[in-house]
Amino acid sequence: MLTQDMLNEFEPFTVINSGIVADSRLHHSPVRWVAVRGGVGDWAIYYHHADKSVEFVRNSGDKCIFPDVIRELIPCTDEAFKKYRY
Repeated sequence: MLTQDMLNEFEPFTVINSGIVADSRLHHSPVRWVAVRGGVGDWAIYYHHADKSVEFVRNSGDKCIFPDVIRELIPCTDEAFKKYRY
């Protein structure tokens, strides 16, 4: 579970976690998702087609804006969730 303390330990623009989901509200086909710590203590999840690299998704993916999907992919405390960058 991602906590505020854990989030603070990541360097800015570090990949927190990533994965591939086959069935998601994000897209009708499998997608790769990448959770990234931002530059000011925030974080976000980006996604794109599963055949794209983590680096590509981090730099060019679409941002996840669905709170339930965000918390499913990266379980987190309420405090850490408040730092999510929409």
